[in-house]
Amino acid sequence: MSQKFEAEVAGNKVAGVCDPKFSAVADAFLENFKSHEEVGANVCVTIEGETVVDLWGGKKDSSGSAWEEDTVSIVFSCTKGATALCAHMLADQGKLDLDAKVADYWPEYACNGKEDTTVAMMLDHSAGVPHVRPKVKDGGYNDYEYMVGLVENEEAFWVPGTRNGYHGVTFAWTVGELVHRASGKRLGQYFADEVAGPLGLDFWIGTPEEIEPRIAPMIPTMPDANAPLSRFTQAVLTEPNSAAHLFLMNGGNFNFNDRAAHAAEIGSANGITNGRGLAGMYAPLANGGALNGTTLVGEDTLARMGRVATATHDDATLLVPSRFALGFMKSMDNRAGGVPDSSAILSDAAFGHVGMGGSIGFADPSTAMSFGYNMNRMGVGILLNDRGQALIDGAYTSLGATSSASGCWNV
Repeated sequence: MSQKFEAEVAGNKVAGVCDPKFSAVADAFLENFKSHEEVGANVCVTIEGETVVDLWGGKKDSSGSAWEEDTVSIVFSCTKGATALCAHMLADQGKLDLDAKVADYWPEYACNGKEDTTVAMMLDHSAGVPHVRPKVKDGGYNDYEYMVGLVENEEAFWVPGTRNGYHGVTFAWTVGELVHRASGKRLGQYFADEVAGPLGLDFWIGTPEEIEPRIAPMIPTMPDANAPLSRFTQAVLTEPNSAAHLFLMNGGNFNFNDRAAHAAEIGSANGITNGRGLAGMYAPLANGGALNGTTLVGEDTLARMGRVATATHDDATLLVPSRFALGFMKSMDNRAGGVPDSSAILSDAAFGHVGMGGSIGFADPSTAMSFGYNMNRMGVGILLNDRGQALIDGAYTSLGATSSASGCWNV
């Protein structure tokens, strides 16, 4: 049973609740402030829909304001999990056929080598549009119709379905526009009406202005100048036509701390929530697809959501091995590859999504666990850094898991 939790570490107050059985998560949360330069954060874990950990603390911003219980932040690509969930809900309702051609819903997309793209390819990062080649105008990411037009007219980087490469930003307008076409609602409204509202989540894709005072600004981090360059970083720096370079460098001067960026509808990158909101979204998915009277998907759809759809030794964008379900990340173990912060070690059954800088949310149906973590000081690397992974490790060891040497936590 969860108990009130209060502590002070490295000049930071931490508060919330924690079941003593999950004290390893609390220990890791405190250690992040003590030894890993955490500034402000929230971690939340649920088991069978019941909250066993909900801790928050540290500083919200440079003025030294406290990170409060209701503080939220941008969670970057964790948003993809929310967008994918909307697509799967529509599939579950018979409104979106994952095996159909995209052209059946979006005829204008069927051009420039993209004619045979299926809906599933949009979700599993094999659609061949990992970014767009034309220079994105200033503020372009905040202009939904403009970005849909760019994606719609883009020439495929490869024959759709023949390989996969992380669609780091374009996922917002590939999958997002399919949600729009299938539901008749724009993604942000659909998510609010069908997911966040019914579940009572503080989670927005297109955040109202009244929430702005609660948003913790993100603190960028600079990589160690002496660290070896990953293949991804080398491509960003030296290959201007590569998917890696375009993904990071062709963003229309997107400023993730601007009000305009928070208000926009970018279903791959600008969801605003906290660890509690992420864990809350995944809690039904960890418990058969429904929780407390709210049904998101049926059991067949849920099974499909968690199954590996694409896996590769060389992701065309990230340039590391990657494993994806339909719209979700699976456990990725690149610890032996010499590239730091390019792994996310979960159980084999778990599925969810990491966000740039190190936030994460996921469901683990094998343990009825959902997990969410957000923070304001970003880490380097492609996937998780030590802070988020330590919290996940604490959750799994609390459940009795003893090893992740296989590339997944064994539970």
